[in-house]
Order: sequence, then C-alpha cells, then structure tokens
Amino acid sequence: MTVAIEMGQTIAGAVAAMDLEELLATRLLVQGNSGSGKSHLLRRLLEQSAPWVQQAIIDPEGDFVTLAEHFGHLVIEAEDHTERGLQVAGERARLHRVSTVLNLEGLDAENQMRRAAAFLGGLFDVDRDHWYPMLVVVDEAQLFAPAVAGEVSDEARKLSLGAMTNLMCRGRKRGLAGIIATQRLAKLAKNVAAEASNFLMGRTFLDIDMARAADLLGMERRQAETFRDLERGQFMALGPALSRRPLRLHIGTTDTKPRNSTPRLMPMPEATLEDARAVILAAPPPDASRPQRRPAPDLLEQLRAAKAAAPEIRPEPFELPASAEELADRRERVDRTLRAVLAEPDAGFRAIGVLYQEFVVRCRIEGLGSAVPDLTEFRRMLTRARAGLGAELAEDDAWQDVSLRASILPEDMQGVFMMIARAAKEGWPCPGDAVIARAYGSHSLRRAQRLLSYMEEQGLIVCQLDGAGRRFVTLVELAWATAPGDPNADDMPAEPVSSAASL
Repeated sequence: MTVAIEMGQTIAGAVAAMDLEELLATRLLVQGNSGSGKSHLLRRLLEQSAPWVQQAIIDPEGDFVTLAEHFGHLVIEAEDHTERGLQVAGERARLHRVSTVLNLEGLDAENQMRRAAAFLGGLFDVDRDHWYPMLVVVDEAQLFAPAVAGEVSDEARKLSLGAMTNLMCRGRKRGLAGIIATQRLAKLAKNVAAEASNFLMGRTFLDIDMARAADLLGMERRQAETFRDLERGQFMALGPALSRRPLRLHIGTTDTKPRNSTPRLMPMPEATLEDARAVILAAPPPDASRPQRRPAPDLLEQLRAAKAAAPEIRPEPFELPASAEELADRRERVDRTLRAVLAEPDAGFRAIGVLYQEFVVRCRIEGLGSAVPDLTEFRRMLTRARAGLGAELAEDDAWQDVSLRASILPEDMQGVFMMIARAAKEGWPCPGDAVIARAYGSHSLRRAQRLLSYMEEQGLIVCQLDGAGRRFVTLVELAWATAPGDPNADDMPAEPVSSAASL
C-alpha cells in the first residue's frame, strides 16, 4: 500500500502529495533563505508523517520541541547529557521505536556538532534486527556538514561531517532516510547534498545558490532567477517522491507552532527620557548563578595580629628534624594548615596563587619558618587533598601508576582524575557533575562533563551509563571501576572524604 502525505497545493490548486515510502528510499534536500518557510515545511512533513513512521529531529534552535505535546516525541536536552549518553540514547530510541527531538539549543557550535554526531552515531550503529524505517531530519544542516572549515576544531568537524555522510550515503540500507534543510547550498558539503534525490527549493537571492538549485532541479541557468520570485511558503519540488518535473507548490498549514514565533511590529511604548535612563542604567542585580564571594582575608593583618599576640616568639633558623617523630610532626602541621586553608568558604574556586599566599602566612604563624613547601610542592599537595588522598594512600604502589597516568593531563585536571580513581579503587559510586566541578574549581556542570569527555579521549577512562541512567567510570588498564552513581548528585557519595575533597 502506498502512503501519500499531503504537503499542500500546487499553483493550479491540485493536492501536492509526497510518497512516503519513496521518500524513505531516496532522501530529501530542502533549501531556502531565512524567512522562506523552510522550517514550516519541515514541520508540515513531520506532522503528516508522524502516524506512519518513527522520526528523529536534530534541532539546533529548539524550534521543534512543541511536537512533543501533540505527537508524543521525546525531547532530549543535549546540554544535559554527555556524548556517550547521547550515543546510547540514539541506540535505545531505535530499539524501542520512539520518535525524538534532540534539542541543541544553548550549546556552542562545537558542542552542537559533537553531540549531534554522537546521537546520529547511535542511530546508525544499532544491530541489523533493529533497522526499522526512520525519518532523520537535520535542520540547518550546513552547521553539521560545512563545506569549509570554520572556527570549530578539526576533530569536531570531522566527527559531525562523518556522521552526516553516513546518514546520507549509507543510511538507506539501515532504514534511515535523511532529510536535510539548509539556508545556503554553497555552505553545505557537496558530498552530503549530492546523495539526495528529492528537492524542495525555496526563495533564495544569491547567484551561487540559485545556480546550484537550478542545476539540482535540471533547470536552465536562465530560469535560475525564478527562485527570487517565490513567496514565503512556496517551493519548487522535484524527485521520485514528489514530481518527475519541477513543480511549484505551496505548503499547507500545521497543527503545532514553533516555540519562538516570528517577531511582529509593535508600537513603541511611551516613556520619558528620564524614565528610560532610570530603568536602563540602573545598577545590575547580583549574579544569582554564582554565590557572592567574601572579600579575601587581609593576610598582613593576620600576620601582625599573630605577632602581637605572641611578641616573645622569634623565628629561628630552620634545621632538619633530628628524628622520625619530628618529621611526622612537621608533616602533620603542614597538612593541618592546608586543611584550614581549604576549609575557608569558596576556597575551591580561588586561584592557586591566592591559596598559596594564605598557606605560606599560616605556615609561618605555625612556626614552620623556612620549611614551608614551595609552590610546586603545594600544587601536588593540593591535588592530593582535593582527591581525598591521605599521605599513606598517596605513597601506595598502586597510586604511583595513577600518578603516572594523571601526569599526561593538564595540572588542573589531575586532582579530578585522582578523585575518580579513588572512588574506583574503593568501589564507591561515581561522583556527580557538581562534585567534579567543585574539585576542578568551577561552578559549571557542563565543564565537568567536558572534563570527563577529555579524559576519555585521552584513553584514561571509559564512561558508561546503566539502565537507570546512572554513570560509572572504569580506569583503563587498572581494571578499577566505580559503582553506578547519579550524575546529578550534589554531594560526594558513600564515605565522606576530607574537607578538601568536597571542594
């Protein structure tokens, strides 16, 4: 049985239908400048085909999330998931035949490309038994398959372009029908665009885009200027699923609307210049996303107060301890001083230089004199403290391997790696994103997720999710693995570590 979905009407008033089964076999390219009705066309196609076929939408602007209310699509907020998590989500969506919208809104260009590539990879790599028919719609496809390198890294561009090429070139045998939409044909990689056999070309003005559109539709170059005359919502159609000859059609109405509608002209409000000045130039409110930091303590005042309280104490030249007991006592005093520094509010978010300055003052107050560790040693101590490592654990032979592996990371990441390693060694649940962010000295949960992705790319760890969405991390070669933990947990799970480790 042939399934024909109604896209709208031709200029002559006849019904413009699309053969859905033919579309699944031959793919579709939609082109139109901003304001041509391109997104409206995709919405009409998705609404008409939703009862018949599973769908996945790569949505860079969050325009299609409203499909969930009427058609039951699962909206996946890409910002809240790791690349590995999105790959697994793509696999499970095909296994359970759930239509999805991958909302990439709020991410920068590079992370949009990486997460879209991961999700498309999950759709592509499922077992043959689950190759059910699926429409895969990619809006603003030039972002994910650019014709030339942009400001993103080469790695991100290769991942995204590879996923888009797989979708358009090899996806048909796996049941994936790529539907790609772009504002500029000239910005879209040619090997991706060339795999489409159906075309819907909307209004465009640049000569290079009109020429490419005319070539794709088999029109003469002198007819290319036709694309300038198309109205909003009008498209030239060609392809086995649409029409064997170029056909102008007008897209019909939709049941759902985009979350952000087109701005409308409105009269300007009436306000005096002074009122406007008072409103616009008022002092900004405090940043609610970051706690207000206390002023840094006046270290010189602390030192003077300590000297005033004990005027009879005079610094003496430092001498090496004469016994193991004195060495242990000095180590304990240094550790106690470090814990006091890290117990200060917001210590986890202050620069290492500031922390070291306060540490030095406190060590001198303790009477340690010239035995104060230098900045390099302080960094190592800070890394171990934030990982929750005591002196005995740090000297364990197994931890020498951990330290060696951590050394390939930037210095500010090593403490996070050791914290995860300790949780894996003890079999504790994997720390949540908030705990990892604090150990790194950041408030950003996305930065914590990027840290894990970076460590995974370096071959140090493997991140996985269990069936309940809990994360567990395995250390490569050491065969240590954390227990599953909630990525959204705000506290360090299981046995509490030192006060430094919770920062």
